[in-house]
Parts: sequence; C-alpha cells; structure tokens
Amino acid sequence: MAAPQSPNSSSSGPASQVGSQSARPDLYDERLTVPWWWWVAGAVVTGVVGYEIQLSAHKSAWSVAGYVVVGILAAALLWSMGRTRVAVTADGELVADKARLPREVVARGATVAATAKSAALGRQLDPAAFLMHRAWIKAMVLLVLDDPDDPTPYWLVSTRHPDRVLAALGIDDAAASPRDRAPRDRD
Repeated sequence: MAAPQSPNSSSSGPASQVGSQSARPDLYDERLTVPWWWWVAGAVVTGVVGYEIQLSAHKSAWSVAGYVVVGILAAALLWSMGRTRVAVTADGELVADKARLPREVVARGATVAATAKSAALGRQLDPAAFLMHRAWIKAMVLLVLDDPDDPTPYWLVSTRHPDRVLAALGIDDAAASPRDRAPRDRD
C-alpha cells in the first residue's frame, strides 16, 4: 500500500491531486523550489551561451535568437526542477511528488539533519527504501513503515521543515531528545 501510486489521468498535476481528495485544506504543503541564486546562475549561463551563439552566427539576423532560446531552456529546466511538492492531506496522507503514503502504515518517524544526510543516503541507505531526494534541500524526514504487504522498509523525503511534516502526520520525532519533545495528549 505504501508504494508510489500513479495519479488519475483526469488530474492535471500534483497540486490538483492533493486538493481533489477533499475540500478540506492540507495540514502541510511545501513546494521544493530551487534556491534563488540558481536563477541568477541561469541568467549568467544564458548570457554566456547566448553570446557564443551570437559569435558563431556572425552578423546573421537570427544571432540574437540564441539568447532567447537558451533563456527559455534554462527557465524551463529550473522551473521543472522546483515544482516538486511535499504535502500532508487533511486525511493524514503524505504526498511526496506523485507518491502517496497513508498515515496508517507509518510506525515512527525522525528528522534527518543536514549533517546526517550523507550517511542516510550513502552507506546506511537500504536499496528497497523509497527516496525522494532534492540535493538543494538540506534536511529530510525518515518515515519507518509497518506494512507487511510492502517490502519498502522506510521513506526518505527531502523537506525544508521535517518537524512540521512529522507534526502534521501526528508523529513524534524519534531523533529529538526526550526534553525537546512536546508533551501530547493521548486521549
């Protein structure tokens, strides 16, 4: 049940998939956009490559078109890289891009700090784990599954606010020290 599910063909994108389940607002919603300075770097690359195209098409009428084409390609690339969404629906389901994880199959969760990210993605990574990693996002959330029908042991999902994701799911952070954990009513 925890494996990524393909979206309905009637949906137009991740945002409509998240909102189409119910009229209630999401408990958590984040778009994993690229850093602002990547857009500046894209503009510099556009200028340099556009200039090279202009030099190669010396005194041609279309030589300026290189700037436009490279600029559109760079903008499309950066926009597509930054459209990934992480959300927790009102029903308690985690949505990581196109994959969905019901709250019922999550046994425990923890934040993965930036300092532990390389270990979690390197020598400690289980090949059967579900991974939604974005290199420009420093922190991650680790969700350990308890689903006998699914061979996936855990999910690792990039997010800027793993504590908010865990709070929206109603899961205590196993990585936090006992004094950092807020007491919760268990009625």
